[in-house]
Amino acid sequence: MTSLVTRLQRRFGAGAPPGSLRNQLLRWLLIPLLILVAVNSISVYSNALEAADLAYDRSLLASTRALAERVSIRNGRVVADVPYVALDSFETDTLGRIFYKVSGLSGETVSGFDDLPPVPGNVARSEAYPALVRFYHADYNGEPVRIAALLQPVYDDSMRGIALIQVGETLDARRDLSRKILVDTLLHQAVMLLAVASLVWFAVRLVLRPLMRLKSEVETRALADLSDVDPALVHKEVRPLVVAMNTTMARMQNLIASQRRFIADASHQLRTPLTVLKTQAELALRENDAAAMRAIVQSIAATTDATVHLANRLLTLARIEHGSEAAAMAPVSLRDVVHQVGLELALPAVQKRIDLSLEAPDDVVIDGEALMLHELVVNLVDNAIRYTPAGGTVVLRVLRMAAPEDGGGGGALLEVEDSGEGIAEDEREKVFRPFYRSATSLETNQDGTGLGLAIVRDVASVHRASIMLSPAGNGRGLKVTVTFPPQKQPQQQPQP
Repeated sequence: MTSLVTRLQRRFGAGAPPGSLRNQLLRWLLIPLLILVAVNSISVYSNALEAADLAYDRSLLASTRALAERVSIRNGRVVADVPYVALDSFETDTLGRIFYKVSGLSGETVSGFDDLPPVPGNVARSEAYPALVRFYHADYNGEPVRIAALLQPVYDDSMRGIALIQVGETLDARRDLSRKILVDTLLHQAVMLLAVASLVWFAVRLVLRPLMRLKSEVETRALADLSDVDPALVHKEVRPLVVAMNTTMARMQNLIASQRRFIADASHQLRTPLTVLKTQAELALRENDAAAMRAIVQSIAATTDATVHLANRLLTLARIEHGSEAAAMAPVSLRDVVHQVGLELALPAVQKRIDLSLEAPDDVVIDGEALMLHELVVNLVDNAIRYTPAGGTVVLRVLRMAAPEDGGGGGALLEVEDSGEGIAEDEREKVFRPFYRSATSLETNQDGTGLGLAIVRDVASVHRASIMLSPAGNGRGLKVTVTFPPQKQPQQQPQP
């Protein structure tokens, strides 16, 4: 029993696979049809038996009336002139045996089988015939019989009364007819069920042909073919699925194109420092002077640091681009993230005598992924320190935005303002492209990768934040403003 329940749960449970659509359609069409055919067969068989009983009862009543016509009163007694010839025609027409009994006015047996079962008291008069007749089943000599009991008025000049005429027959003929009716009914229903099942099978096959055509088209496609599938190939109800599949393939195309572009850009950007490293190593192998060798090794170390920095930026960009779907958002203190980054980058700021300050009067909490937010702030602050000349200033601000009039929570602002050369207005959109570097950045920092603001853009996109580049407050330098949306309020639990 337990294994049966387990199998049913596995087959029909919420997590069960749907299985074959054709088989399910056939099951849901043919099983109810089979049940309906079975119910109809029972109904037809029952109606046929009633019709057969009605026909046999009519013949039985005819025999009973034939006997009643031979019952009369003679010399003050009820007599029955019943020759067996009177029943020959009835016996010939049926396969059963006939029994009869004629009872007088006082219930005495006048003729026939005196042990024929009497009429039960709860048998009502038949309404099907204009006669005082009752039909009932009984057992006689160990065999089931059907008996018709007719009340027949008899009279003469001296007396009058009612005689009882009973004629019974065995059920052999009725059973043979019942079996024939049953066999014929089942045969006709089986033929009809087979015909309907064949039509249903062909209909299901015909209806599912567009899906099979769609399956064949998808299976025979080339591996790199991600073009749209024509929704007109399938039924109207299935077209949303095809549209969703086309949308998914379009996203895959964009993802593959992004990966190819990333690989091409990365290989191009890594090829130059690796070539430089190879050249420097070859020079070191040919150099015999220790001082010159040391200078070459220091150059190799610097090139290696730049290459490592580039590789780390590439890995960070790839992780953000391909891991944004799975980013787990949680409440994060933006002030704490900025404060931590300020501590981490304080040393390079001190080395360039840059005044690095933090203005965060209020603790602002946003919904975000802590590591991604840390990467965003690191890139902004690192860029500001790199492109600010010695003795300059870098200001970090965390501000709470004013709440809107509808009473909802306000968002958050992150500002990173420096006193560097800034970015020309016509280049402010271009600098978010991977590996793009503005003219001022090329002059100020030759070792840049062109990936910092691309990483900032992707992290902001994950957090539904907007970025704006503008001149600093003193008219010189750059101010980067990142606007975060309000934190989502937790849903109130219903009071018990």
